[in-house]
Amino acid sequence: MRYLRSGPRRLQTQDMGAPRVKTIGLRSGEIADRNIRVILEAIRRHGPLTRMELGRHSGLSGPGITNILRRLADQKLVTSHRRNGLGSGATATEFALRPEGAFSIGVKIRQRRGEIVLIDLSGQAHDRVYFSLDPADRVGAVHAAVKDIADRHAALPILGLGIAANDWTDEQSDQIAALSSIARPYVENECTASLLAERTIGSFTREGGLAMIIIDDDVQAGFLIRGIPYSGVHGRAGSIGEMLTGPDNVQLNTVVGFESLRSRIGDQEFTRLLDGEEFSSPSLSQWIREAAGHLLDPIIAMAGFLAPSVVMIGSDLPQGVIEALIHQLSIERRDTSTRPLLTPWISPMKPASFSGGVALGAALLPFLNTLLLPPASA
Repeated sequence: MRYLRSGPRRLQTQDMGAPRVKTIGLRSGEIADRNIRVILEAIRRHGPLTRMELGRHSGLSGPGITNILRRLADQKLVTSHRRNGLGSGATATEFALRPEGAFSIGVKIRQRRGEIVLIDLSGQAHDRVYFSLDPADRVGAVHAAVKDIADRHAALPILGLGIAANDWTDEQSDQIAALSSIARPYVENECTASLLAERTIGSFTREGGLAMIIIDDDVQAGFLIRGIPYSGVHGRAGSIGEMLTGPDNVQLNTVVGFESLRSRIGDQEFTRLLDGEEFSSPSLSQWIREAAGHLLDPIIAMAGFLAPSVVMIGSDLPQGVIEALIHQLSIERRDTSTRPLLTPWISPMKPASFSGGVALGAALLPFLNTLLLPPASA
């Protein structure tokens, strides 16, 4: 997608810390669109805000802010009320996001399973469904899932559709657009979608960047640098699953990926995990120990080369399993019997903010392309 550009950019800030309104090379219509997004993003992140506070956050003039607020109110995206404790005047009115003003659908696609979620403008999930996929007819399965959730919420203003998949094609997007009443989907890979969820509605802070590891059928990594997803040449950044890791020098996917977990604990217990059930077993504990022993190698590499402020681990596995894996990683990093070095400089590790963050990130794509500030502008 055009806005997901990588690399350093010049910080466009005034001395007071507010974004500049003038953007070289943009036409007047593009500037107006960006200013609307700036105001809506400020309200979403920091609201409720008065006009004066919006001016400090955006750097826009009073009349410009008033016109934008009028448009957002007409579109039912913001609401206003008097702030208690303030005197009379324009600054006594504050403006807040109206989450039910827009909705979006996000789909996470794997080879044989999918997840679909409906979110409002604040990022709150209102509906979530898991469904099976036939590899021979993925488009048909996705279309059926989208139609079903859209029909159940036909009264809501659904803005668009986002898809998170690592092997989804333009042709498949065209087919979905031809079948669906919703506009052509926006598509990103799974890690980028999860990073966008963290950046937009999660606990991400700009300083130091963010590394995200996704554990699924395979193991992937993604990076946020200055708030922008970094994809690398041909989008190959983060392909850590094929690394040879651990003292036995085996491929990471074969030890940490879901197929390894399934073979270790059995089909029945694996299904229980994907259903969100928390339990402990000797076979699961053994997988956690082996996974941590191999996962530490790419984490050391990330910390050494990128030094992110935090390394997050996301998965469809229950929160308790991810926390146990992170705890085991903290044990592994202090064990010099297999690695003859201490690694106190490794970035802090914690679970991703959301269960199902990939689908949430996919659902944010229509908002980031139409209403909210995309990563390259935020």
